[in-house]
Amino acid sequence: MRIVIALFLLCISHYISAQDTLLWQFKAESGIYSSPVVEDYIYFGDNASNLYALSKQTGKPIWTARVKGAIKSKPCVYNELIIINDASGSIQAFDRLSGSEIWTFTMDDEKTVDMWDYYLSSPVVHKGIVYIGSGDQHVYALNAENGELVWKYRTVGVVHASAVIYDEKVLIGSFDGYFYALDGDTGQLVWKFKTVGDKYFPNGAIQKAACVYKDKVIFGSRDFNVYALDVTSGRGHWNYKERGSWVIATPLLIDDNLYFGTSDTHRFYCFNADDGAVQWQKELNMRVYGTAADCNGIVYFGCFNGKLYGMSAQSGDVVFEFQTAESHQRYAQLFKSETEFADGVELYGADSKEVEQQILGLGAFLSSPVIENDILYIGDANGNFYAISVKQD
Repeated sequence: MRIVIALFLLCISHYISAQDTLLWQFKAESGIYSSPVVEDYIYFGDNASNLYALSKQTGKPIWTARVKGAIKSKPCVYNELIIINDASGSIQAFDRLSGSEIWTFTMDDEKTVDMWDYYLSSPVVHKGIVYIGSGDQHVYALNAENGELVWKYRTVGVVHASAVIYDEKVLIGSFDGYFYALDGDTGQLVWKFKTVGDKYFPNGAIQKAACVYKDKVIFGSRDFNVYALDVTSGRGHWNYKERGSWVIATPLLIDDNLYFGTSDTHRFYCFNADDGAVQWQKELNMRVYGTAADCNGIVYFGCFNGKLYGMSAQSGDVVFEFQTAESHQRYAQLFKSETEFADGVELYGADSKEVEQQILGLGAFLSSPVIENDILYIGDANGNFYAISVKQD
């Protein structure tokens, strides 16, 4: 009995010590899948169609703007504007200091592919042009000052990935399974690459943004592959098949290494970016869709289990852990260990929608963390937004 009590107290003390890193917490109206932008204020959206600007020091709202649809993308700061994409198919620009609306552009349509299509394309600005993907299957280029259309390019699938701009080309994937390189000025196709597909996911849909490393553009797919393509020609350099799992997360690049999590195999990886060799891997019990962030040699990322991890970039050892209050309360109902579900819990069984909602209810982290001055900012699926100290002693 004493051993059981001692173990219980050890678990509680670990939980409390982890929560001591919390500096402040803000409650949004709904779940947060949007990743924050940290500038003079912190900007992010929620699923109830609110765009927030919070004080970095206190977490108190400076202003809130209401839009037509859920904001499931990362806002973009351009000069004095904050630009967002929402689920109504609208791109809007607001004054970043006051929250006043400056312009709106309405795309042809927006749609959700399935229950795991959690994100929208995030706006990216380059040389005064906003690049954005849409559920209407197009990639758009808009004038960032006034929202006027410059060009649009049609794929044959929903485009919820965000663009990467490299050498005046727009690099972006689509749910049609193609990765596109478009001329940034004209929207003309430079090259495209088709993912190989898989028996159960033949389209090889590309859901999130790529990253660029030297002469390679690197991204994951729903056909269980991570691809590294020649950024100039679109020809392959290497690919790695994560059998049985989508790879949704955009890789984080640190020096010559890539860091990213997987979907159904519930792993977090460190790869050599040059040749795709696995440096280390960490087993988890749930998905990682968000992009990791690094600070002082530690890689931080959120998981669907309601935990935020910090791992040594070199070894993969867990050196930091933060758990939401809801995850702490309900964790044992869904998981029996750090790598296994509780008995009777079936992720993709007859009750998959109900189980998915239970997982989101843990305060799942779909948002990607942003770190500034040793403070990590992130939102969870229950609508809690956190400022967490990651300063090392």
